Amino acid sequence: MDFNYANYMLTDGGRKGKENQAEVCSPRREAYRKRLAKALNMTRSRILAFKNKPAIVVDPFPKDFFSSYVHQPRPAKPRRCIPHSFEKTLDAHNIHDNFYLNLLDWGYSNVLTVAFSNIVYLYDCSHRFGSPHLELVTVDDEENHVTSVCWLLMDGL
Repeated sequence: MDFNYANYMLTDGGRKGKENQAEVCSPRREAYRKRLAKALNMTRSRILAFKNKPAIVVDPFPKDFFSSYVHQPRPAKPRRCIPHSFEKTLDAHNIHDNFYLNLLDWGYSNVLTVAFSNIVYLYDCSHRFGSPHLELVTVDDEENHVTSVCWLLMDGL
């Protein structure tokens, strides 16, 4: 290995080649290279800095780049109050204790459907006074029982 030639290329010889190349480039191309070097933070001469001050961050996007997208904060949602005491109690002494049965369903129009053994009840939760209970259907066979109730998701039913 020729150390003299390597030293020459690293110090003086390498600069002459870059100067000749810069003369051949158009001013537009040179301006593009400078902007690219600035955006990629390649203008620093040192890679490792042993100082306590932080490096200056260069924003690669101009400030008016995001001007079309204006973020407006959403209004705060009001806090919901969950009552700690119950208003009504559903006495379900005849309900079957089985995990796989679907014996309760809340309808679209605020109606609760409950199946007790072989009877299906409708409970209108919007009634404050009077009898909100309505017996919908009764299975005549005493050995069989209702296993599932479900409301349709259609409006008006």
